Amino acid sequence: MKKYFDSIANRVFVILLIGMLFAAGITSWLADKEHRKNLREFYNLRMAERIEQIVLSLDVSTPEMREVLLQVNKNFGLQASLVSNMAQAQTQTQNSELAALLASRLGDNHNILITSQHDCVLPAIPLAPAKELIWQPRSSDCNIVYISLRDGVLLRLQLHLPPEFGGIHQHPPGSPFLPPYFALFLILIATLAYVVAQMSTRPIKHLAAAASDLGGNIDQPPLPETGPIEIRQAARAFNAMQSRIKRQIQHRTHMLAAITHDLQTPLTRLRLRMEKVDEADLRQKLINDLAGMQDMVREGLDLARSMDSAEKMQLLDIDSLLDSICADAIEAGQDVTLQGHAYTSVMAQPHALRRCLTNLIDNAVKYGQHARLQIVAENNGIQSHVVITIRDAGKGIPEDQLAMVFEPFVRLETSRSRETGGTGLGLTIARNIAENHNATLTLANHPEGGLVVTLRFPAPHNVKQNVHAGT
Repeated sequence: MKKYFDSIANRVFVILLIGMLFAAGITSWLADKEHRKNLREFYNLRMAERIEQIVLSLDVSTPEMREVLLQVNKNFGLQASLVSNMAQAQTQTQNSELAALLASRLGDNHNILITSQHDCVLPAIPLAPAKELIWQPRSSDCNIVYISLRDGVLLRLQLHLPPEFGGIHQHPPGSPFLPPYFALFLILIATLAYVVAQMSTRPIKHLAAAASDLGGNIDQPPLPETGPIEIRQAARAFNAMQSRIKRQIQHRTHMLAAITHDLQTPLTRLRLRMEKVDEADLRQKLINDLAGMQDMVREGLDLARSMDSAEKMQLLDIDSLLDSICADAIEAGQDVTLQGHAYTSVMAQPHALRRCLTNLIDNAVKYGQHARLQIVAENNGIQSHVVITIRDAGKGIPEDQLAMVFEPFVRLETSRSRETGGTGLGLTIARNIAENHNATLTLANHPEGGLVVTLRFPAPHNVKQNVHAGT
């Protein structure tokens, strides 16, 4: 459940759904309250009209005709009788609204008292011709109306209570069954909340995806500045940030490239002049120092290029590329072997990726005597990867310094002797190239000795599963 609420879209969806259901519930309660009030007024008005008709008819009738009128009303569902006194009647009027209506219609010549009674057995009373307005009794409660006629005779009327007055809730006949409509209402509200939540969070997802793509390729096309004003402002700010970062990287790369390029000429002249030094030992030392400077200049230029490569991405057969790199290394006299196949292609910059893998193999051979490569394709059903591991036979790297070796010009005295040469930029360049390919480059010490370098590339979903035993 906690993971579900980590998503902004899910949070917005739940908040909207609860808010709309709460608003719908309050609105329904107010509407139901108003409906009950209107129904009560309708009930009192219809009862007042019928009682007025009965009282006026009885006032002008003979005793014999009164019995006939009472029987007729009983046949229509209204129980009326003449009594001598108000037996068990309460002195307080229960339905003041109905009493007020009767008093206004009958005048001051009639005394009116309305009480309530339990355990009544009443037939259905039609209040209107339409069937949906016929009320069936839902409880045994009823109203007893006492009205004095002009000659002093007391009329007793037993009335139904409308649905609002009953103790047990039931729907009137002909009313719609609520659960299906309520389920449809919930579905519509949930759908609306989901659509609004997705619409609200879609620009944020696009912005997050653009930021993620920017880390792998600074030359990504700018975000479209469309939509609401807040989204346009965010897209405009993001595009401006991307443009500034791109300019800064380009300026730094051009500056470093210019410096290294301009250094090549004086370094070449120095080498030519050193060749004329008569003392052999001094000449060789000077030439070695100059060669180290030239290597450092070239590595610095490669580092700058690795951070801002203009090479085009293209679909590349990773198996063929790795076979070619290993064949070149073997021809150069390096102890390199390769196991496994991925049987897939990846989107890559061919020259940059070749430089990354070459640096990793050179490091393994230089500091660990040999390089044992293995390539395997992995597919977990969600994302496919091509995994390349390179293991050497060296002393490894202390655990607390595994991340440090990726920093520029960092070389370790304990496990990587300075006497072996190098500038400390090889792993930095390899990591920059890996990040440009949305890949990850990690180092780990093997339990049996040696360092294991793991390069993990994202790959298409149609990668075959090809698992080999580890070396």
